[in-house]
Amino acid sequence: MSKHIQIRLRPDGTIEAETLGFKGKSCLELVPLLEKLTGGKVIDSDYTSEFYEEDNVLTVNQTSPLQAENKL
Repeated sequence: MSKHIQIRLRPDGTIEAETLGFKGKSCLELVPLLEKLTGGKVIDSDYTSEFYEEDNVLTVNQTSPLQAENKL
């Protein structure tokens, strides 16, 4: 799923934003940007099920030739 932000402007002037496709806490990094773009302040937030998911991160451990020789 691609990452995007859905913003709704309510008739009473409130702004509602929802992040889609962001897994884990990465969506929280967008709060300052959304506040700056809309001129508003976050007064309430809820976490989606994606917040509790982990991004697929590949970790590779590589041993250098010097480290390999020292282990012998």
